[in-house]
Amino acid sequence: MEEKQNIYERAYEEQYKAHWDKVYQALNRELTDAFRNEFLDLHPYDQALFFIDQEKENRMRIYSYLSPAELAELMINIEFENIPEYFKEMNPRLGAMVISEMPADDAVDILNEMDKEEVVSFLTIMEKDAAEEIKHLLHYEEKTAGSIMTTEYIALFKTQTTEEAMQQLKQQAPDAETIYYLYVLDDDKRLVGVLSLRDLIVAKEETKIEEVMSEKVVAVSVARDQEEVALTFRDYDLLALPVVDFQNHLLGIITVDDILDVMEEEASEDFSKLAGISEADRPNDTAMEAAKKRLPWLIVLLFLGIFTASLIGQFEETLDQVAVLAIFIPLIAGMAGNTGTQALAVAVRGLSNGDYENEGKLKLILREATTGFITGSVCGIVISTVIFFWKGDLFLGIIVGVSIMASLIVATLAGSLVPILMDRLKIDPAVASGPFITTINDIISILIYFGMATTFMQYLI
Repeated sequence: MEEKQNIYERAYEEQYKAHWDKVYQALNRELTDAFRNEFLDLHPYDQALFFIDQEKENRMRIYSYLSPAELAELMINIEFENIPEYFKEMNPRLGAMVISEMPADDAVDILNEMDKEEVVSFLTIMEKDAAEEIKHLLHYEEKTAGSIMTTEYIALFKTQTTEEAMQQLKQQAPDAETIYYLYVLDDDKRLVGVLSLRDLIVAKEETKIEEVMSEKVVAVSVARDQEEVALTFRDYDLLALPVVDFQNHLLGIITVDDILDVMEEEASEDFSKLAGISEADRPNDTAMEAAKKRLPWLIVLLFLGIFTASLIGQFEETLDQVAVLAIFIPLIAGMAGNTGTQALAVAVRGLSNGDYENEGKLKLILREATTGFITGSVCGIVISTVIFFWKGDLFLGIIVGVSIMASLIVATLAGSLVPILMDRLKIDPAVASGPFITTINDIISILIYFGMATTFMQYLI
């Protein structure tokens, strides 16, 4: 069975490669019709992969071979932050036509990656209706529901019949982002319900929309943070979500494909902060750009490192009398940093996912404290035993073991408490980055270690 599956997979890969080669050949030979036939037969994602793999000369040919609508579909499937360079290559009028053909929310996402001068230039060239719709969405604050919504949806009035709604659906469906959810408004254009396409199809023609709609409609405020919107999608298993103002007027909808992009963006942002980077590195960033993003945290950590070094200097007398203590500094600091980072990752993930409410946060702290005690005790016993057989000094083993146990308990608590505190202060918990927590735990663990060693110096000499 497995061998047969491998045969099918190899056959598919060979067929796929042959198709890809045909696209290359048609493009390189400047066979317009052949290229269009082969290229448009590819999946949109594969079209994007093919496009970004081309040199500028071939990309210029593609711009001339495809219609603005086809180019719009192509650009939607490319990472938005990489798109501005492609629009700079296009004739400005062609670029404006391509943006006009995109769903409004995708067009806004792309324009947000461009310089203000470029945005103004494109909006000036574009047709008035398309430009006005995009300008309206550009006014919303970035990373809010308003900035990622689209105004291309289908809204019905509750007094319509299902027959009238069906006729309206046929007219508006080609331009709508999705037709599976139909939103119902009252006479004041306030959102009062939602209707699925299935319910509309099976209802009798003379039935009023208000009789078959569901009044249990989930909506979000236009000012809601995009991360909270993503959690709403997850909690309610939605394909689309209406966006309303404070008076419950329907302003737009957010679709699941846009939320997937948001989730990827938020995950990348949190990962960058956990790694101690001000913002995510991009593959096409220059070395200088990458360095600028990494340096801020590194400079902060450098000064924290200097403070740690000066702290060790305060215990110079202790080290002079018991030099063997220096051997275990990296061990204790490293263990504290590692366990603190583990607790930090759990806390940040839970807070980002909305898993911890007030009681949940207390439960998290208690669990991490218990976890720190268990792991610290086990590691302390293990290292005490190792030092006794290695150095033949029972009390040294006890000092190091107890120091590790205390450090791991404190580090685990710090890893969970710091993000919770930042969340309470309305600061992104991911700012409590791994390197930052590691350095703080280094300082705490060294204070514990040398504090104990100094206190019980007489038993070590």
